[in-house]
Amino acid sequence: MSFPIRFWTFVVNALCLPLHVIHALGLYKLYKRVTPFLFQRISANYNKRMRDCKAELFRGLPAFKKPGGGQLTLLEIGCGTGANFEFFPPACRVICTDPNPHFQNYLTENVKKNDHLKYEKFVVATGEDMSSVEDESVDAVVCTLVLCTVTDIPQTLREAHRILRPGGAFFFLEHVVAEPSTWSYFFQHVFQPVWYYFGDGCRVTRPTWKYLEEAGFSDLKLKHIQAPLVFMIKHHIFGHAVK
Repeated sequence: MSFPIRFWTFVVNALCLPLHVIHALGLYKLYKRVTPFLFQRISANYNKRMRDCKAELFRGLPAFKKPGGGQLTLLEIGCGTGANFEFFPPACRVICTDPNPHFQNYLTENVKKNDHLKYEKFVVATGEDMSSVEDESVDAVVCTLVLCTVTDIPQTLREAHRILRPGGAFFFLEHVVAEPSTWSYFFQHVFQPVWYYFGDGCRVTRPTWKYLEEAGFSDLKLKHIQAPLVFMIKHHIFGHAVK
């Protein structure tokens, strides 16, 4: 990392000292109650801008139904308010997980709006620990804008791999770090300390594709795109990985 990035990151970190103290005292948890209200609106705008990308991504879900037919069983990691529901195929069985229990009211609203789905349950769980979900029990795992917030990406991918049946697939859509020597890369690193707090633990400097390449899936289909979004989260990857 160049000296200018280190210097300005230090400055932003210093300005964020009150936020660091709030986090250290455990008071940041109060923000978790506000997050669902904010994300309901943010997700609507994101879906509007990324509609074509999401449609392309989730168009491949039906191909991963159990051999011999039957309904698709899908688990979504970090479901949030249920912003992806409208893109899921009809009659698929949906299991939702999220570490924030305060999303459930908004999730229930979106379940009612998307009655083409068979909603199973909501489980309060982190991506790193979904032990309440049985091994090899789902056909597809969906994860969008989540790997930027989890504490341990490799462990989250191991959990996804564990609960997928053989031949099942992990579907992902994530923003990632920009290419070095670009202004986007510079500002991602400089503003990361403040972005973390207002983005609910989001880290914009992760090369997430590298973790996917090393996760042990048998086949990985991955695309890099420039999303029509603010420069901090403009760089995206999406695709699926087969167990």
